[in-house]
Amino acid sequence: MDVSTILDPLNDAQRQAVCAASGNVLVLAGAGSGKTRVLVHRIAWLMSAENVSPYGIVAVTFTNKAAAEMRGRIERLLGIPPSGMWVGTFHGIAHRLLRAHYKEAGLSQNFQVMDSEDQLRALRRVIRDMGLDDAKWPAREAQHFINARKDEGLRPQHLEHQHDPFLKHMIAIYTQYDSYCQRTGVVDFAELLLRNHELWLQHPEILQHYQRRFKHLLIDEFQDTNALQYAWVRLLAGKTAAVFAVGDDDQSIYGWRGARVENILQFNQDFAQASSFRLEQNYRSTGNILNAANAVIANNSGRLGKTLWTAGKTGEPIRLYSAFNEQDEAQFVVDRIAEWVEQGGTRQECAVLYRSNAQSRVLEEILIRHGMPYRVYGGLRFFERQEIKDALAYLRLLSHPDDDASFERIINLPPRGIGTRSVDAVRELARGGGISLWRALHHSIEHQQLAARAVESLKQFANHMARMHAAIKALSLHEQIEQVIHDSGLIAHYEKEKGERGRTRIENLQELISAGRAFSEAPPPTDSDQPVDPLAMFLSHAALEAGERQGDEWEDCVQLMTLHSAKGLEFKQVFLCGLEEGLFPHKLSASDASKLEEERRLCYVGMTRAMECLTLSHAEKRRLYGEETFARPSRFIREIPVEFLQEVRLRGSVSLALPSQPLPAQNETGLRLGQRVLHAKFGEGVVLNYEGQGRHARVQVNFSREGCKWLVMEYANLKQL
Repeated sequence: MDVSTILDPLNDAQRQAVCAASGNVLVLAGAGSGKTRVLVHRIAWLMSAENVSPYGIVAVTFTNKAAAEMRGRIERLLGIPPSGMWVGTFHGIAHRLLRAHYKEAGLSQNFQVMDSEDQLRALRRVIRDMGLDDAKWPAREAQHFINARKDEGLRPQHLEHQHDPFLKHMIAIYTQYDSYCQRTGVVDFAELLLRNHELWLQHPEILQHYQRRFKHLLIDEFQDTNALQYAWVRLLAGKTAAVFAVGDDDQSIYGWRGARVENILQFNQDFAQASSFRLEQNYRSTGNILNAANAVIANNSGRLGKTLWTAGKTGEPIRLYSAFNEQDEAQFVVDRIAEWVEQGGTRQECAVLYRSNAQSRVLEEILIRHGMPYRVYGGLRFFERQEIKDALAYLRLLSHPDDDASFERIINLPPRGIGTRSVDAVRELARGGGISLWRALHHSIEHQQLAARAVESLKQFANHMARMHAAIKALSLHEQIEQVIHDSGLIAHYEKEKGERGRTRIENLQELISAGRAFSEAPPPTDSDQPVDPLAMFLSHAALEAGERQGDEWEDCVQLMTLHSAKGLEFKQVFLCGLEEGLFPHKLSASDASKLEEERRLCYVGMTRAMECLTLSHAEKRRLYGEETFARPSRFIREIPVEFLQEVRLRGSVSLALPSQPLPAQNETGLRLGQRVLHAKFGEGVVLNYEGQGRHARVQVNFSREGCKWLVMEYANLKQL
């Protein structure tokens, strides 16, 4: 068979990886080296050259967007849809397996998947029912604890508190939360993979079925796998499947959420007779950017090692700006973006990256002041919006009445006269009887256990839900959604919210109907022998989508984001701000060797987002978290050879060796650079520059409210602060 269309677009290193002999393969793919291309072309090679059936292939990645892109590229390359092949996220594939084997997994057929907010709501209820003070034992802390333990494959019975009061309470909350989920028939995101893993361990015949079927496992972003995901891969692979793992140990930056860089480092030990390939040719960045990034990451020990290079141009040096403070830094960034646009570039080609979310405040202020559009990457996505979650809660309760989180969300939305005391009474009945809130509601109505007025309100709600359930039974999915949105009263409720906000909410609800229609036209594949309720599948789809955080389609505006959010993206011009000791690397990482190395990998990721222009900046003085600090430039700057750097500063310069620099000496204006001053009209500001002598002396001040202004000293009447 002619495989030229598969091999011709590849460079030599990519071609070697794609054509590797069948067996375990680790591909170390540097930033911008074409890892997705190699993964896709490997699948095409297996099917075209080695006659592997698509039914024997499973490809796993980390986001639904990446999975959809992979499917699309496979279809374009082969000219046929990748039917039969399993391509999806870890959680998506685990969800598919649990749907097919729900009985063996101990789940109801129409089990519901909770997103993060629903899980938080459930934990609040559990903590309250345990009689614990939710101020002392916050649900969000318990959520983090439970999800982290699940990602390690640990149930409450596997944990020991060792007489630690904190751990003792957390294990107790985890135990009660597990009981709550089992009772109400819901699972959270972390539970999907853990329950799947346990299913295989407890039912070896099911595991053997999938081991016989899937002979080729392809794993993307292998450096981001956690302990449970790694165990899942090893279990499914068994002793016969070929694992093709693509990743980059230098881009492992999610240790804080359970990712283990050790997984990729020990691949060759855990997967027999593995071959390794390195993709080092970069197609994104200029030579100077790559050389600087290589120099920084080389300071990490224990890495597998590779050196990025490009056949493209050397490019301009990396700019280093030493700001007086965070205001000066932000002003510099905005001025440079304005220059970029004046020279024919677009705002969306520019990204401003920072270590801490709190850094965005000053940047946003300056951007607003200059009327420059911007977007903070990672805002609320469609399925995370309030009105959408309200509608989904109605649909979930209709599909699965024992869903307590949905019950609590919509019991009095829109307001229907059901007060907090009535809901608390229903909760008490549910807890006492070990039943769901929905069953407790009917029990309270049947036995008249509440005040007559409360019983009447609850009865009206129950009857309302019953009418909706009967009305949607024979409808198609999108018709069900449309019926519920209108019958629930949500449209009328949000129409009362006047202006653009209310209108947007209604438009979003209407878009949910379109989402249902699109889902019906292209439902995900299922291996269940029994018919699956489309509504239940759609609700699981919505929960899986809401679990990812990804920005909407961009307009022409500056992109602001944390360094963690920037992974996988690229921009022509990148500003990496706040390169100061204590901020980046973070002060909590400075004394921990492994955490410091992850901070350095984060810097490497940030630098390699830049295609043409990269600017690094640090401030001599920064007000952050309510405190003003004087910081030394980050060690990451010092790790870049001077030949790749070009300093930029309004007056004078800072040595590239970056020793501690005193402020310039006092001059004829009587002011020092970086000094705070007060102007009668413009308010408080910081001295950035000065020029001239005598009566003609001028000073440049960056005012908090008015921005930068040049003032003649003779008339300015500045007061030194």
